[in-house]
Amino acid sequence: MVKFTKQFEGQLVPEWKEAFVDYWQLKKEIKKIHCDSTSFTSKPKQKSSLTNFLFSPLQKLSLFGNERCNREVIHVHSKLASTSSRALLYETEVLEQFDQTEAASKFFALLDHQLNKVNEFYRKKEKEFLDRGECLEKQLHILVDLKTALKYQHKNKANSSHHDSKDVELSGTISCDEESSRGMTEQDLQEVEDITEDLDNNYESPRLKEEEPNLSGVTSNNCHGKKLKIRIPLTNPTRTFSYLLWEDLINQSSQKQSSHGKKLHINKTKLHHAEKMIRRALIELYKGLGYLKTYRNLNMLAFSKILKKFDKVTNKQVLPIYLKVVESSYFNSSDKIIKLADEVEEIFVKHFTEDNRRKAMKYLKPTQRKESHAVTFFIGLFTGCVIALFVGYAIVAHITGTYRPQTNTIYMETVYPLLSMFSLLFLHFFLYGCNIFMWKKTRINYSFIFELSATRELKYRDVFLICTMSMTVVIGVLFVHLSLMSKGYSYSQVESIPGLLLLVFLLLLVCPINILYKSSRYRLLSVLRNIVLSPLYKVVMLDFFMADQLCSQVPMLRNLEYVGCYYLTGSYKTQDYGYCVSTKNYRDLAYAVSFLPYYWRAMQCARRWLDEGDTGHLINLGKYVSAMLAAGAKLAYEKERSLGWLCMVVIMSSIATVYQLYWDFVKDWGLLQMNSKNPWLRNELVLRRQFIYFFSMGLNLILRLAWLQTVLHYKFGSIDYRLTGLFLAALEVIRRGQWNFYRLENEHLNNSGKFRAVKTVPLPFHEVDEQD
Repeated sequence: MVKFTKQFEGQLVPEWKEAFVDYWQLKKEIKKIHCDSTSFTSKPKQKSSLTNFLFSPLQKLSLFGNERCNREVIHVHSKLASTSSRALLYETEVLEQFDQTEAASKFFALLDHQLNKVNEFYRKKEKEFLDRGECLEKQLHILVDLKTALKYQHKNKANSSHHDSKDVELSGTISCDEESSRGMTEQDLQEVEDITEDLDNNYESPRLKEEEPNLSGVTSNNCHGKKLKIRIPLTNPTRTFSYLLWEDLINQSSQKQSSHGKKLHINKTKLHHAEKMIRRALIELYKGLGYLKTYRNLNMLAFSKILKKFDKVTNKQVLPIYLKVVESSYFNSSDKIIKLADEVEEIFVKHFTEDNRRKAMKYLKPTQRKESHAVTFFIGLFTGCVIALFVGYAIVAHITGTYRPQTNTIYMETVYPLLSMFSLLFLHFFLYGCNIFMWKKTRINYSFIFELSATRELKYRDVFLICTMSMTVVIGVLFVHLSLMSKGYSYSQVESIPGLLLLVFLLLLVCPINILYKSSRYRLLSVLRNIVLSPLYKVVMLDFFMADQLCSQVPMLRNLEYVGCYYLTGSYKTQDYGYCVSTKNYRDLAYAVSFLPYYWRAMQCARRWLDEGDTGHLINLGKYVSAMLAAGAKLAYEKERSLGWLCMVVIMSSIATVYQLYWDFVKDWGLLQMNSKNPWLRNELVLRRQFIYFFSMGLNLILRLAWLQTVLHYKFGSIDYRLTGLFLAALEVIRRGQWNFYRLENEHLNNSGKFRAVKTVPLPFHEVDEQD
């Protein structure tokens, strides 16, 4: 049977952990009471054993039992927190003499504090969700009225020659309420991912319930110089560009008054997006209400369990008295959240799934994908295939002397970059799978931080399956290619095989057929697109996280650039592997490839500074500028091989390394805090063993100094220098893998302080002044 402590820790909402009952601290207090009472009463119990033996049967009689039950051990007082608030504060008075009165009083003081904390947090979140629900209800009424008016006007003007299928002109004024846009700011409008992504790939805009063409909600009095306007969040470049082509839902330039009121121009495309925004907001609201229900149930169970433990240790009857107070307290007695959840269900079923409740529950309560044993089986199968094929490849390469210096120059210049590229890519992907496993084990809510769909996100087993399956194909094809060359086939006959392998992977990445994790592949492509166009729109967590990964994959990108050049220019037909190195245009392209990841990341920092005004982003931008300068010095040194450029490499790389180490330890990981309760670490830690953090810092320092190989040129025996470069690039990928865990740990802990467990989905309809 699972202990309640593990059950409690496993079911609580991670972002609200600090707001839950501190069950662990209460257990410590009970343990202190137990230890003190044991040492204090050990001797008296030996002397009175005969008395207890004689009078214990008498205590079971009704007379003695009633007297014991009527005698209260504690009394819980309640008082108003303030004159303006109806919130109650609870304070317990210990009436009966305990063996350790001071320890018992301290326990109840802590228990009262936890109860007051839970009530305060519940009241705050309840008000937040109720306000959100009220605002959503008004937004939905406006949406229904506009769609009804659009359909009604469309029928009346169907035969008009001036009718436009996209824009319909209506007469009337808009009823607006200043509370309809409560709490929404310009920044809130861009906090979420593209709302056109839905939980269901085949989702179509639901048909709202047909109503009579009554414009009472649309035509009403003017709202004191206010107009209704729709705002679509510009969360990706496509929407940013197309926004210039879209018209406002309500044409703000139309100031002419008709006899019936104002002229309204309704754009069906924007109305469709507004509908999706409201739908997404309802789903997030329902999720938040579910979290609040879990919060109430778990806390109620925690109070019950801790009081049982107290009664067991002290042999008192405290549970019935205090539990009545807990049951009558606000967080357990209020039913507003339950009513609101029922209303959200009814609204969603009625307006978005055409009264299909089962379909509505798929959106409101999406079920997690069941992990199949077949996935684990194929992971083991492909892992064995990778090992077997790699051993065979290594044996053939050793026999033919492929990786010895100046033995097979054409192979090392043409095929090996492809193997190196795939090795670095899938090593990085494998480490991402390890990160997912550790995030899940330590209850870091990576899905919420990255804004991933619960039904589409990759599990760590899926990532491992992709890695093992892909590397099986890569090593298998290259093993066949090397075997054919060893048997005497000419390069012209087998040289196209590596190029075809790369082409297959690229086609699979953009394949529109719903096979092999289509949603994840397209999400990757959209994030890469966002990175390339990052200065043009607001940067979200997943975008700059992925851009950081690209900064560690510069060798992989350079190999991809070289292989692409080799096959696109037709050099593979003549084995002219030096063409892409000697041509000026492609040499300049190599410089650009080395700079681009740092440039993209620097532009993201600049955009975040522009949006948020935090100067810390400018300091972070300096880190990537120093990395760009170090990369440029290294490229110049590889070309010139002069003492001057060697000095520049040492100077620029040293500055960049110190800069990056400071940012890693202090900013990204939140470590090296001298005034913390954990020496040199942050106050809150996910991992229990502190030495792991110090070991990670030391390992990060060593891996950051891998650039010294550029200066030392140390040779590992007769191994080709390209293998040494692959080894150093792999070390950087490993460093990035461990950085990912601590980076998300820091993000998780910082977010927990804000108690944000659901996404803030912007609402479409807002009010603007007439003069605006």
